[in-house]
Amino acid sequence: MSLNELYLALFAGGVVLLASIVATRIASRVGLPSLLLFLAVGVILGEDVLGVDLDDPQLAQNLGTAALAIILVEGGLTTKWSDVSELLAPAGVLATLGVGVSVGITALGAHFFLGLDWQLALLLGAVLASTDAAAVFSVLRVLPLPRRMVGLLEAESGFNDAPTVILVLLFSSTPLRMQPWHLLGSLVYQLVVGAAIGILLGVIGSLVLPRIALPASGLYPLAIFGLGMLAFAAAGVARSSGFIAAYLAGVVLANAGLPHRSATRSFAEGLGWLAQIGLFVLLGLLVTPSELHREVLPALVIGVVLLLLARPLAVVVSLLGFRFPLREQAFLSWAGLRGAVPIVLATFPVVAGVRGSDRLVDIVFVLILVLTLVQGPSLRALARWLGLIRPEAAREVQVESAPLDVLDAELLTVTIPRGSRLHYVTVLELQLPEPSVPALVIREYGVFVPRPESRLEEEDQLLIVTTTAKREATERRLRAVGRRGKLAYWFGEYGDHI
Repeated sequence: MSLNELYLALFAGGVVLLASIVATRIASRVGLPSLLLFLAVGVILGEDVLGVDLDDPQLAQNLGTAALAIILVEGGLTTKWSDVSELLAPAGVLATLGVGVSVGITALGAHFFLGLDWQLALLLGAVLASTDAAAVFSVLRVLPLPRRMVGLLEAESGFNDAPTVILVLLFSSTPLRMQPWHLLGSLVYQLVVGAAIGILLGVIGSLVLPRIALPASGLYPLAIFGLGMLAFAAAGVARSSGFIAAYLAGVVLANAGLPHRSATRSFAEGLGWLAQIGLFVLLGLLVTPSELHREVLPALVIGVVLLLLARPLAVVVSLLGFRFPLREQAFLSWAGLRGAVPIVLATFPVVAGVRGSDRLVDIVFVLILVLTLVQGPSLRALARWLGLIRPEAAREVQVESAPLDVLDAELLTVTIPRGSRLHYVTVLELQLPEPSVPALVIREYGVFVPRPESRLEEEDQLLIVTTTAKREATERRLRAVGRRGKLAYWFGEYGDHI
């Protein structure tokens, strides 16, 4: 590639990125899912409009896999352990048994209703079985749902990519050989080894990063995110699941009390959005719109089977041993969002040379288009109808730390959100553990050094200097007061849960 061609590629990439960001803003104003507009950008760039022809399935698969790894690391880094710790068992069953049930039901529908041979039917079922991490993280976190509902869906979407990829690879082999024991052994190995690698690298990072002083605060998010991608690559080298390794490494690192957590979350969310944009533009480039009309009816048929049979049965069977009311199971069934993952998985059989697999890409495109229009926008109304919308609660206090290694001290930054009980509490009433000292208050009209009688207000930024040994106790006290006010201890609130 010449220098001029490089400039042209970078210019085109910048234009596409900015157009997608503007599309996100437009979508939020008119109430449309932004992912639809990303698809539209890809279609406009494609061979039927501007003439960009992406005819390299291997390149599409590689780019899609890398983007999916970024999305899973971002999902892990924005997941609270307290929200998912008690849901690992049901999430694990949904991600394994639930995937199997969904694949089986969808494959039956594809074989008998669409006339697909068993290999293509099984591939279509496997491609569509995994709920999408990007869609779940971006859609559900803005709904005021019970924590365990959101936590279960997030954990499931983080776990179920691994078994789905294994099934897609198995069904992509030619000729197709069904060996249950080989499948089970491969599934167990990839999940266990991938999880172990992700947790190990997450723990190593959580032990090392607090003990080193990097020359710039912006390097901490890079280091943390880099560890997540390292976990993905290391698991891949070990021929295990890089997807579960990336997600679990992110979860461990996000909940280890590392420096600059807010900056890391913001950095991860930005990369996650970039990966989502890239994946949906990629899907738009892969399809030929003039040929899609023949797959509209098959996609609608499979969508009905997936939404009304496969997903509900997977949820019911998987949660038999757990206490989830029927209304919550109904919501979980409808909230199995699809998006980026099928885009990536649909390229696997094409690369493997499975006969007729090109058709799967078109079916997936139409189906994702329909599901994005139907599922996401209807979740709030469904949750309200089922009585799952909880009253708007005060937002949690987010505390970020920056190491001051010379003094063995740290600077905590606290932003007081609207509705927090920290509002109108005096600095004296905070009762922070010694030697923690409120050093500065940043308010809309200026900055001042607080006195004991100074009262905090909503949207204040409070800077606190503390020692490394007392940082955790200080954070707990701030969370406790933020939830129950200056008399937090009287109500049994000690800020133990993040």
